[in-house]
Amino acid sequence: MLHTGGFPQGSLGPGEWETREGRLAGFSRWRLEWEPGTQFQYHATSLHWVLAEIIERRTGMEFRKFIRERIIAPMGLEQMYLGLPEDLNSRVADVLHVEPPEPPPGGFGEVTPEAILAFNQPSVRAVGVPGGGGIARAAELAMFYQPLVNGGVTANGNRIMKAETIEFATTPRTKEFHRDPALGHPINRALAVQVAGDDGNSHLRGFGRTCSPRTFGHGGAGGQVGWGDPETGISLGYCTNGFVNWMTEGRRVTAISSLAAVCGL
Repeated sequence: MLHTGGFPQGSLGPGEWETREGRLAGFSRWRLEWEPGTQFQYHATSLHWVLAEIIERRTGMEFRKFIRERIIAPMGLEQMYLGLPEDLNSRVADVLHVEPPEPPPGGFGEVTPEAILAFNQPSVRAVGVPGGGGIARAAELAMFYQPLVNGGVTANGNRIMKAETIEFATTPRTKEFHRDPALGHPINRALAVQVAGDDGNSHLRGFGRTCSPRTFGHGGAGGQVGWGDPETGISLGYCTNGFVNWMTEGRRVTAISSLAAVCGL
């Protein structure tokens, strides 16, 4: 969950990811590129496929079913999906490149323009690719973070997680080699999320310039972003289906996050 596992190029695709048997067969072909824990490189979906397998082994439930029944539904987020039902495809905005596409800098592996457009296929949406296949409106994305910044309790009193679990997961574990491959700043990784931090680089991590240092969340490949600030209780969800260059994307996220973080103050 720190992207140091050593298998950033591990990937699954059609014919493998539809079933657990297919996923396990795909895992058997993955090979380490370095000793785990010694380097950082973003594991775009490989990390999350392993987490899906851990969920199934620990709970005995199919990972999409577990996430929906134990996390999404108790949160009241009926319009958030990991694994989209076929009859809802007409409601989803197709992703598109609004300018000539270029792979993001810094070795993000499988996050290619072609891979992004594959998420327009109903068969891919149905898989619920962890790490990139969630589908929701901005409202659901923002509300997803509300229990996480309120001790694990939803507005209607449902407990989703223990407060100490959230604290454990959002504590930074950055090592010296946890640096952005394009700009070189420390990326301040916790377990699967980034944390804004107090070193003046929060805007480079997708949190703008006005969030508290404890703010945590994550951005998406096209400039989508979700985060929650435990200090203020504010959470943000921003979605877009139009992919632009990474510099424009970064400036837009900085502006939106900076405005959102102070909107209730």
